[in-house]
Amino acid sequence: MNNYDTKIGIKSWAEEDRPREKLSGQGRRALTDAELIAILIGSGSRDETAVELSKRILHHYGNDLNKLGKASIAELSNFKGIGEAKAISIIAALEIGRRRSETESASPEHIGSSRDTYNIMKRHFIDLNHEEFWIVLTSRSSKLIAKELVSKGGLAATVVDPKIIFGLALQHKATNVFLLHNHPSGNLKPSHEDIHLTKKLVEAGRLLDIKVLDHLIVTDKGFYSMADEGLF
Repeated sequence: MNNYDTKIGIKSWAEEDRPREKLSGQGRRALTDAELIAILIGSGSRDETAVELSKRILHHYGNDLNKLGKASIAELSNFKGIGEAKAISIIAALEIGRRRSETESASPEHIGSSRDTYNIMKRHFIDLNHEEFWIVLTSRSSKLIAKELVSKGGLAATVVDPKIIFGLALQHKATNVFLLHNHPSGNLKPSHEDIHLTKKLVEAGRLLDIKVLDHLIVTDKGFYSMADEGLF
């Protein structure tokens, strides 16, 4: 290997090109995504710098931070140079960023539309790679009472027990129930099972004088309202 092929460590870089020094001297906005991740990683290996490693990770996820944000500890640890501790640092930082951007504003006192329901619940579904089923409970005057996680599932489905849903509604003395679950696939179209479950819960609610007002399917891109679409 001649001098032109020799790898140069970050400590040998010009000071203005080192991520930490660059952030300190030029501000956070001057750094690329790879440089920011390199700061989280802290160090590279004998074969590549932290920035080069970060670029390799980002390239794997199509330079999409949203996709990187869904990666698991085990998945990130598959990259040479990334152990469990570094993987956890990356995941924690991206989760802080997600929570900052999705910080829940003060919940409205009343739920008047599917959009209201989506706005107060969307932060619970961002970046999930499994299904979750939630309910939002309101009073007769549509005042928000509670939000409850009913069940968690796999990539394609989650098991929902009507007894749990209506048990929570009775416990909170709620009159109305909004159903929500996510599709990790990104497909907003309800499945036949989704529609069948919704109709089943609507009928069960009638027996208890508890109205199922809507069922929202949520993805990272938006939501689908079964009530708005006239499916029940």
